[in-house]
Amino acid sequence: MNLRLCLPLLAGVLTTSFAGAAEELPLWPGEAPGALGDRAADRPTLTAYFPPAERATGAAIVICPGGGYHTLAPHEGEPYARFLNERGIAGFVLKYRLGPAYHHPVMLQDVSRAIRLVRSRASEWKLDPHRIGVMGSSAGGHLASTAVTHFDEGRPEDLDPVERVSSRPDLGVLCYAVITMGPHTHAGSKRNLLGENPPAELERKMSSELQVSAATPPCFLWHTWEDTVVPVENALLFAEALRRNGVRFDLHIYERGRHGIGLGPETAAGRLHPWTADFGFWLKERGFAR
Repeated sequence: MNLRLCLPLLAGVLTTSFAGAAEELPLWPGEAPGALGDRAADRPTLTAYFPPAERATGAAIVICPGGGYHTLAPHEGEPYARFLNERGIAGFVLKYRLGPAYHHPVMLQDVSRAIRLVRSRASEWKLDPHRIGVMGSSAGGHLASTAVTHFDEGRPEDLDPVERVSSRPDLGVLCYAVITMGPHTHAGSKRNLLGENPPAELERKMSSELQVSAATPPCFLWHTWEDTVVPVENALLFAEALRRNGVRFDLHIYERGRHGIGLGPETAAGRLHPWTADFGFWLKERGFAR
């Protein structure tokens, strides 16, 4: 179908949904670029969670759940969005395409499109186009780290208005994230993202600690010493690269906590993990949260 004909249809599908209601939105009208079929797994989407209007700050964050680039962990999606909603921030949970069916650059294509889509509809959704962040956990954290290191300002001549806007996030949040494709990587995430025996040049390109520049947005990073799945060195490598390039960051390394704890409901009495309080403080400092 012609793109010019698709766009009005897309506008009709993406009806606005406020005050905590969730709505799943397609990233592209019709078939996604590079789709291998027409299953749900071939159709990347965003699920939108909006805070009550009286609490809304106008900020938004695209959320990338983890799952080794093979699945999407539910507890790293909607609960994060609800947490953000309580602080006045709109949360958009990304369902991105996964390995082994898909490999890079498809996942980066999906998260970039998600950021563009939210920014392109900022006026309609009462959002500030200059306060749109990205966050992710584990492999989703790697995707978020890719988004903050591989972005562009859009293509003004594109027929699709979404593609005309910037894919640069205004901040990044990396939760026990896979960062490197080097010795400290998570082997399953690397394999699902890059395939078997990727060339060294591709490994380097997708090692986010090697791709940080002065244009990378400010980041919040947290990890645990006890993480045996994704070593803490991943967070340390990225923080070091941010420091070297003059990019502001907030780094928290906690002693205890298994990999994949999300908001931390398994802590004493079901309380949130302390990272959430540190994160909430940082969001206020950056003008995202109340």
